[in-house]
Amino acid sequence: MLDAAQIARYRNDGYVIVEGLLDEDLMRRAITLAKQDPGLLAGAHATRDADGKATLLDIYNELGSDPFSAIVASEQLVGVVEQLLGETAMHYHHKLMLKEPRVGGAWEWHQDYGYWYHRGCLYPRMLSCFVAMDPSTRANGCLQVLKGSHHIGRIDHGVAGEGQMGAAPERVAAALERHEIVHVESNPGDALFFDCNLLHRSDANHSDQSRWTIVGAYTAASNRLFEPGEHPVTPIEVIPAAHLHDEVEARMQRWGQVR
Repeated sequence: MLDAAQIARYRNDGYVIVEGLLDEDLMRRAITLAKQDPGLLAGAHATRDADGKATLLDIYNELGSDPFSAIVASEQLVGVVEQLLGETAMHYHHKLMLKEPRVGGAWEWHQDYGYWYHRGCLYPRMLSCFVAMDPSTRANGCLQVLKGSHHIGRIDHGVAGEGQMGAAPERVAAALERHEIVHVESNPGDALFFDCNLLHRSDANHSDQSRWTIVGAYTAASNRLFEPGEHPVTPIEVIPAAHLHDEVEARMQRWGQVR
């Protein structure tokens, strides 16, 4: 759980990094199993940047019986999310972001709420958690955040690349003059929690190392969709911290057999 200083940092900066929140060995085992599954890469959706380079996304709108759902529903993550939201958290979606060596694409400056605003989410009582599955570095396209930019509020977004949206360029240019860019380099198991209005981006992967990340998106229980549609918002059956390792191990075994 976060202390008062970490919560204050999140409120001020729009993000907080918790190093070693999840077991590094467990994350390495999870990514090894995932990379052995030809169906995962084959079924992932390609989102291309302006240069045509693709980041692969494997998106889940509901929690399931897979090992990645267990991580997103873990007490370690949900406990911090609920501290930051100040109330019960609901699952919005989660995904694997797969930047493959040399070909993984960039993301333009954007806010997650730039997407979610148009999907029935009335209030920006939402946040994301990035958990590194393998080392995330400048060379392989780590996340960059614009410190404190969530105080700007939601910015209009337009199409950027193929399947991406980018924040209004003139607003981004002004924000870049006033806010610090932070490159979030991290090790497996490190977690970055950030506000849904925080501007963030990433470069393409120019290295020989992959950059795989689990991303959980959460919303406050009070933030009910005002335009219910195909996208569910569901309660989370939290997996206690003491049970997470065994639960993920069991799910990895079953997942390997099923997939």
